[in-house]
Amino acid sequence: MAPKKKRPTLQDVANLVGVTKMTVSRYLRNPEHVSTTTHKKINEAIETLGYIPNKAPDLLSNAKSRAIGILVPSLTNQVFAQVIRGIESVTEKAGYQTMLAHYGYSPEVEEKRVEYLLSYHVDGLILSESMHTNKTKKMIETAGIPVVEIMDITSPFIQQAVGFDNVKAAFDMTNTILDSGYKNIVYLGARLDVRTQLKLQGYQQAVLARGLTPKSIMTNQASSYSLGAELIQKTLKDYPETDCVFCTNDDLAIGAIFECQRQHISVPEQMGVVGFHGHNFGQSMVPQLASVITPRYSIGEIAAQELLNAINAEGDATLPQKIIDTGYTIHKGESL
Repeated sequence: MAPKKKRPTLQDVANLVGVTKMTVSRYLRNPEHVSTTTHKKINEAIETLGYIPNKAPDLLSNAKSRAIGILVPSLTNQVFAQVIRGIESVTEKAGYQTMLAHYGYSPEVEEKRVEYLLSYHVDGLILSESMHTNKTKKMIETAGIPVVEIMDITSPFIQQAVGFDNVKAAFDMTNTILDSGYKNIVYLGARLDVRTQLKLQGYQQAVLARGLTPKSIMTNQASSYSLGAELIQKTLKDYPETDCVFCTNDDLAIGAIFECQRQHISVPEQMGVVGFHGHNFGQSMVPQLASVITPRYSIGEIAAQELLNAINAEGDATLPQKIIDTGYTIHKGESL
Protein backbone atom coordinates (compact mmCIF):
# COMPACT_ATOMS: atom_id res chain seq x y z
CA MET A 1 0.00 0.00 0.00
CA ALA A 2 1.34 3.42 -0.94
CA PRO A 3 2.09 5.69 2.04
CA LYS A 4 -0.52 8.35 2.77
CA LYS A 5 0.44 11.61 1.07
CA LYS A 6 1.20 14.46 3.46
CA ARG A 7 -1.23 17.32 3.08
CA PRO A 8 0.11 20.85 2.56
CA THR A 9 -0.07 22.87 5.77
CA LEU A 10 -0.96 26.48 6.52
CA GLN A 11 2.77 27.10 7.01
CA ASP A 12 3.50 25.71 3.53
CA VAL A 13 1.09 28.27 2.03
CA ALA A 14 2.61 31.08 4.12
CA ASN A 15 6.17 30.11 3.06
CA LEU A 16 5.24 30.05 -0.63
CA VAL A 17 3.64 33.51 -0.42
CA GLY A 18 6.22 35.00 1.96
CA VAL A 19 3.76 36.01 4.68
CA THR A 20 2.96 34.81 8.20
CA LYS A 21 0.61 31.95 9.06
CA MET A 22 -1.60 34.54 10.77
CA THR A 23 -2.05 36.43 7.49
CA VAL A 24 -3.07 33.26 5.65
CA SER A 25 -5.42 32.33 8.49
CA ARG A 26 -6.96 35.81 8.37
CA TYR A 27 -7.47 35.43 4.62
CA LEU A 28 -9.21 32.08 5.04
CA ARG A 29 -11.59 33.51 7.65
CA ASN A 30 -12.26 36.86 5.97
CA PRO A 31 -10.65 37.34 2.53
CA GLU A 32 -11.62 41.01 2.48
CA HIS A 33 -9.33 41.65 5.47
CA VAL A 34 -6.13 41.29 3.41
CA SER A 35 -4.87 43.46 0.56
CA THR A 36 -5.85 42.69 -3.02
CA THR A 37 -2.25 41.73 -3.90
CA THR A 38 -1.90 39.39 -0.91
CA HIS A 39 -5.36 37.98 -1.59
CA LYS A 40 -4.27 37.02 -5.10
CA LYS A 41 -0.93 35.53 -4.01
CA ILE A 42 -2.49 33.40 -1.26
CA ASN A 43 -5.21 32.18 -3.60
CA GLU A 44 -2.58 31.18 -6.20
CA ALA A 45 -0.49 29.40 -3.54
CA ILE A 46 -3.52 27.46 -2.28
CA GLU A 47 -4.29 26.37 -5.84
CA THR A 48 -0.66 25.42 -6.55
CA LEU A 49 -0.29 23.36 -3.38
CA GLY A 50 -3.79 21.91 -3.39
CA TYR A 51 -4.18 23.13 0.19
CA ILE A 52 -7.31 21.93 2.05
CA PRO A 53 -8.33 24.17 4.98
CA ASN A 54 -8.58 22.40 8.35
CA LYS A 55 -11.88 23.35 9.97
CA ALA A 56 -11.24 21.47 13.22
CA PRO A 57 -9.62 24.36 15.18
CA ASP A 58 -12.48 26.71 14.27
CA LEU A 59 -15.07 24.12 15.24
CA LEU A 60 -13.36 23.44 18.57
CA SER A 61 -13.26 27.17 19.34
CA ASN A 62 -16.99 27.45 18.51
CA ALA A 63 -16.36 29.80 15.62
CA LYS A 64 -18.86 29.88 12.77
CA SER A 65 -18.47 26.93 10.42
CA ARG A 66 -19.93 28.87 7.47
CA ALA A 67 -21.96 25.73 6.71
CA ILE A 68 -25.66 25.01 6.96
CA GLY A 69 -27.39 21.64 7.19
CA ILE A 70 -30.21 20.73 4.82
CA LEU A 71 -32.46 17.75 5.50
CA VAL A 72 -34.70 16.43 2.74
CA PRO A 73 -36.88 13.29 2.80
CA SER A 74 -35.59 12.01 -0.55
CA LEU A 75 -32.68 12.73 -2.88
CA THR A 76 -34.57 11.39 -5.92
CA ASN A 77 -37.69 13.54 -5.48
CA GLN A 78 -37.71 16.33 -8.08
CA VAL A 79 -39.51 18.62 -5.63
CA PHE A 80 -36.50 18.80 -3.35
CA ALA A 81 -33.98 18.93 -6.19
CA GLN A 82 -35.38 22.36 -7.09
CA VAL A 83 -35.53 23.43 -3.45
CA ILE A 84 -31.83 22.59 -3.04
CA ARG A 85 -30.95 24.54 -6.18
CA GLY A 86 -32.78 27.55 -4.74
CA ILE A 87 -30.96 27.23 -1.41
CA GLU A 88 -27.52 26.95 -3.02
CA SER A 89 -28.16 29.92 -5.31
CA VAL A 90 -28.12 31.99 -2.10
CA THR A 91 -25.56 30.15 0.05
CA GLU A 92 -22.92 29.96 -2.67
CA LYS A 93 -22.93 33.73 -3.19
CA ALA A 94 -22.68 34.24 0.56
CA GLY A 95 -19.70 31.90 0.90
CA TYR A 96 -21.59 29.21 2.83
CA GLN A 97 -21.29 25.47 2.23
CA THR A 98 -24.29 23.16 2.36
CA MET A 99 -24.25 19.81 4.14
CA LEU A 100 -27.02 17.63 2.73
CA ALA A 101 -28.70 14.65 4.40
CA HIS A 102 -31.85 12.67 3.67
CA TYR A 103 -34.03 10.73 6.07
CA GLY A 104 -36.51 8.71 4.01
CA TYR A 105 -39.57 10.32 5.62
CA SER A 106 -38.61 8.80 9.00
CA PRO A 107 -38.53 11.08 12.11
CA GLU A 108 -36.15 8.62 13.79
CA VAL A 109 -33.70 8.75 10.88
CA GLU A 110 -34.07 12.54 10.78
CA GLU A 111 -33.03 12.59 14.45
CA LYS A 112 -29.78 10.76 13.63
CA ARG A 113 -29.07 13.07 10.69
CA VAL A 114 -29.67 16.20 12.77
CA GLU A 115 -27.32 14.87 15.46
CA TYR A 116 -24.67 14.25 12.80
CA LEU A 117 -25.00 17.72 11.28
CA LEU A 118 -24.93 19.43 14.67
CA SER A 119 -21.74 17.54 15.53
CA TYR A 120 -20.11 19.54 12.74
CA HIS A 121 -21.30 22.81 14.29
CA VAL A 122 -23.42 23.88 11.32
CA ASP A 123 -24.55 27.47 11.71
CA GLY A 124 -28.20 26.74 10.86
CA LEU A 125 -30.63 24.10 9.62
CA ILE A 126 -33.24 23.90 6.88
CA LEU A 127 -35.72 21.10 7.60
CA SER A 128 -38.28 19.70 5.17
CA GLU A 129 -40.63 18.26 7.78
CA SER A 130 -42.64 19.64 10.69
CA MET A 131 -42.89 16.33 12.60
CA HIS A 132 -39.79 15.78 14.74
CA THR A 133 -38.87 13.53 17.66
CA ASN A 134 -38.54 15.11 21.09
CA LYS A 135 -34.80 14.45 21.00
CA THR A 136 -34.46 16.29 17.67
CA LYS A 137 -36.25 19.35 19.06
CA LYS A 138 -34.15 19.23 22.25
CA MET A 139 -30.88 19.01 20.29
CA ILE A 140 -31.86 22.01 18.16
CA GLU A 141 -32.81 23.97 21.28
CA THR A 142 -29.47 23.11 22.90
CA ALA A 143 -27.50 24.05 19.78
CA GLY A 144 -29.13 27.50 19.81
CA ILE A 145 -28.99 27.92 16.03
CA PRO A 146 -31.62 29.26 13.63
CA VAL A 147 -33.91 26.76 11.91
CA VAL A 148 -36.27 27.14 8.96
CA GLU A 149 -38.90 24.51 8.11
CA ILE A 150 -40.11 24.43 4.51
CA MET A 151 -42.98 23.25 2.26
CA ASP A 152 -45.76 23.62 4.87
CA ILE A 153 -47.06 26.60 6.84
CA THR A 154 -50.03 25.07 8.67
CA SER A 155 -48.28 22.61 10.99
CA PRO A 156 -46.57 23.70 14.24
CA PHE A 157 -43.03 24.90 13.58
CA ILE A 158 -39.92 25.53 15.68
CA GLN A 159 -38.92 29.06 14.62
CA GLN A 160 -39.99 29.87 11.09
CA ALA A 161 -41.94 28.23 8.26
CA VAL A 162 -41.54 28.99 4.55
CA GLY A 163 -43.95 27.40 2.09
CA PHE A 164 -47.67 27.17 1.38
CA ASP A 165 -50.93 25.87 2.81
CA ASN A 166 -51.21 22.28 1.54
CA VAL A 167 -54.79 21.91 2.78
CA LYS A 168 -55.99 25.04 0.98
CA ALA A 169 -54.06 24.16 -2.19
CA ALA A 170 -55.75 20.75 -2.38
CA PHE A 171 -59.12 22.32 -1.48
CA ASP A 172 -58.79 24.88 -4.30
CA MET A 173 -57.70 22.27 -6.86
CA THR A 174 -60.54 19.93 -5.88
CA ASN A 175 -63.04 22.76 -6.37
CA THR A 176 -61.50 23.41 -9.79
CA ILE A 177 -61.99 19.72 -10.66
CA LEU A 178 -65.63 19.85 -9.47
CA ASP A 179 -66.27 23.09 -11.36
CA SER A 180 -64.98 21.33 -14.50
CA GLY A 181 -67.89 18.88 -14.23
CA TYR A 182 -66.26 15.84 -12.59
CA LYS A 183 -68.28 14.22 -9.80
CA ASN A 184 -66.56 10.93 -8.94
CA ILE A 185 -63.09 11.99 -7.85
CA VAL A 186 -60.66 9.65 -6.12
CA TYR A 187 -57.59 10.91 -4.25
CA LEU A 188 -54.42 8.85 -4.77
CA GLY A 189 -51.77 9.11 -2.06
CA ALA A 190 -48.32 7.62 -1.44
CA ARG A 191 -45.75 7.62 1.40
CA LEU A 192 -48.50 8.77 3.80
CA ASP A 193 -46.27 11.61 5.02
CA VAL A 194 -47.69 14.73 6.67
CA ARG A 195 -48.11 16.71 3.45
CA THR A 196 -49.94 13.84 1.72
CA GLN A 197 -52.34 13.73 4.67
CA LEU A 198 -52.85 17.50 4.57
CA LYS A 199 -53.71 17.38 0.86
CA LEU A 200 -56.15 14.56 1.57
CA GLN A 201 -57.84 16.81 4.15
CA GLY A 202 -58.22 19.61 1.61
CA TYR A 203 -59.69 17.21 -0.97
CA GLN A 204 -62.14 15.76 1.58
CA GLN A 205 -63.30 19.20 2.73
CA ALA A 206 -64.06 20.32 -0.83
CA VAL A 207 -65.89 17.12 -1.79
CA LEU A 208 -67.98 17.05 1.39
CA ALA A 209 -68.91 20.71 0.90
CA ARG A 210 -70.53 19.71 -2.41
CA GLY A 211 -72.48 16.90 -0.76
CA LEU A 212 -70.35 14.19 -2.36
CA THR A 213 -68.53 11.21 -0.86
CA PRO A 214 -64.71 11.35 -0.56
CA LYS A 215 -62.88 8.30 -1.90
CA SER A 216 -59.17 7.59 -1.65
CA ILE A 217 -56.58 4.91 -2.32
CA MET A 218 -53.50 5.25 -0.14
CA THR A 219 -50.20 3.38 0.06
CA ASN A 220 -46.99 3.86 2.02
CA GLN A 221 -44.91 2.95 -1.04
CA ALA A 222 -42.58 5.53 -2.60
CA SER A 223 -44.06 7.53 -5.48
CA SER A 224 -43.16 6.55 -9.04
CA TYR A 225 -44.69 6.45 -12.50
CA SER A 226 -45.24 2.71 -12.16
CA LEU A 227 -46.98 3.17 -8.82
CA GLY A 228 -49.28 5.73 -10.45
CA ALA A 229 -50.22 3.10 -13.03
CA GLU A 230 -50.87 0.54 -10.29
CA LEU A 231 -53.03 2.92 -8.29
CA ILE A 232 -55.28 3.86 -11.19
CA GLN A 233 -55.68 0.17 -12.03
CA LYS A 234 -56.87 -0.35 -8.44
CA THR A 235 -59.08 2.72 -8.72
CA LEU A 236 -60.82 1.39 -11.82
CA LYS A 237 -61.37 -1.92 -10.04
CA ASP A 238 -62.58 -0.55 -6.69
CA TYR A 239 -64.41 2.54 -7.98
CA PRO A 240 -65.40 1.85 -11.64
CA GLU A 241 -67.51 5.02 -11.76
CA THR A 242 -64.41 7.22 -11.23
CA ASP A 243 -64.15 10.09 -13.71
CA CYS A 244 -61.10 11.89 -12.23
CA VAL A 245 -58.11 11.11 -10.00
CA PHE A 246 -56.36 13.75 -7.87
CA CYS A 247 -52.81 12.54 -7.15
CA THR A 248 -50.65 13.66 -4.25
CA ASN A 249 -47.82 14.44 -6.71
CA ASP A 250 -47.01 14.60 -10.40
CA ASP A 251 -45.16 11.25 -10.44
CA LEU A 252 -48.36 9.37 -9.66
CA ALA A 253 -50.38 11.53 -12.05
CA ILE A 254 -48.00 10.99 -14.97
CA GLY A 255 -48.04 7.23 -14.35
CA ALA A 256 -51.84 7.35 -14.26
CA ILE A 257 -51.98 9.10 -17.64
CA PHE A 258 -49.60 6.56 -19.18
CA GLU A 259 -51.81 3.73 -17.89
CA CYS A 260 -54.94 5.42 -19.24
CA GLN A 261 -53.27 5.70 -22.64
CA ARG A 262 -52.28 2.04 -22.47
CA GLN A 263 -55.88 1.09 -21.76
CA HIS A 264 -57.23 3.48 -24.43
CA ILE A 265 -58.99 5.61 -21.83
CA SER A 266 -59.20 9.14 -23.18
CA VAL A 267 -57.77 11.91 -20.97
CA PRO A 268 -59.53 14.19 -20.07
CA GLU A 269 -62.74 13.13 -21.84
CA GLN A 270 -63.17 9.81 -20.00
CA MET A 271 -60.78 10.39 -17.11
CA GLY A 272 -59.45 13.59 -15.63
CA VAL A 273 -55.97 13.34 -14.09
CA VAL A 274 -54.53 15.94 -11.72
CA GLY A 275 -51.13 16.13 -10.01
CA PHE A 276 -49.39 18.36 -7.50
CA HIS A 277 -46.22 20.49 -7.79
CA GLY A 278 -46.05 21.20 -11.54
CA HIS A 279 -42.89 19.32 -12.54
CA ASN A 280 -41.37 20.20 -15.91
CA PHE A 281 -42.03 16.71 -17.30
CA GLY A 282 -45.75 16.95 -16.61
CA GLN A 283 -45.88 20.39 -18.18
CA SER A 284 -44.09 19.13 -21.31
CA MET A 285 -46.14 15.98 -21.96
CA VAL A 286 -49.28 15.55 -24.06
CA PRO A 287 -51.80 16.07 -22.62
CA GLN A 288 -50.21 18.70 -20.42
CA LEU A 289 -50.79 17.76 -16.79
CA ALA A 290 -53.20 19.71 -14.62
CA SER A 291 -51.37 20.43 -11.37
CA VAL A 292 -50.94 22.68 -8.36
CA ILE A 293 -47.77 24.53 -9.33
CA THR A 294 -45.59 25.24 -6.29
CA PRO A 295 -42.60 27.66 -6.22
CA ARG A 296 -39.99 25.18 -4.98
CA TYR A 297 -36.95 27.16 -6.19
CA SER A 298 -38.27 30.33 -4.53
CA ILE A 299 -38.98 28.44 -1.32
CA GLY A 300 -35.32 27.37 -1.26
CA GLU A 301 -34.11 30.91 -1.97
CA ILE A 302 -36.27 32.51 0.70
CA ALA A 303 -35.48 29.87 3.32
CA ALA A 304 -31.75 30.23 2.73
CA GLN A 305 -31.82 34.02 2.84
CA GLU A 306 -33.90 34.07 6.02
CA LEU A 307 -31.52 31.59 7.64
CA LEU A 308 -28.41 33.54 6.67
CA ASN A 309 -29.98 36.78 7.90
CA ALA A 310 -30.49 35.16 11.30
CA ILE A 311 -27.02 33.60 11.37
CA ASN A 312 -25.36 36.92 10.61
CA ALA A 313 -27.58 39.00 12.90
CA GLU A 314 -25.92 40.64 15.86
CA GLY A 315 -26.86 39.21 19.24
CA ASP A 316 -29.66 36.64 19.24
CA ALA A 317 -29.13 34.33 16.25
CA THR A 318 -32.63 32.86 16.25
CA LEU A 319 -35.39 33.47 13.78
CA PRO A 320 -38.55 35.31 14.77
CA GLN A 321 -41.65 33.16 15.09
CA LYS A 322 -43.20 33.85 11.72
CA ILE A 323 -44.64 32.35 8.56
CA ILE A 324 -43.73 33.21 4.98
CA ASP A 325 -46.46 32.12 2.57
CA THR A 326 -45.07 31.63 -0.96
CA GLY A 327 -48.47 30.66 -2.39
CA TYR A 328 -49.18 28.34 -5.35
CA THR A 329 -50.91 28.37 -8.74
CA ILE A 330 -53.86 26.22 -9.85
CA HIS A 331 -53.09 25.06 -13.40
CA LYS A 332 -55.74 23.20 -15.41
CA GLY A 333 -53.42 22.13 -18.22
CA GLU A 334 -54.99 19.70 -20.71
CA SER A 335 -55.69 16.70 -18.48
CA LEU A 336 -58.70 18.29 -16.79
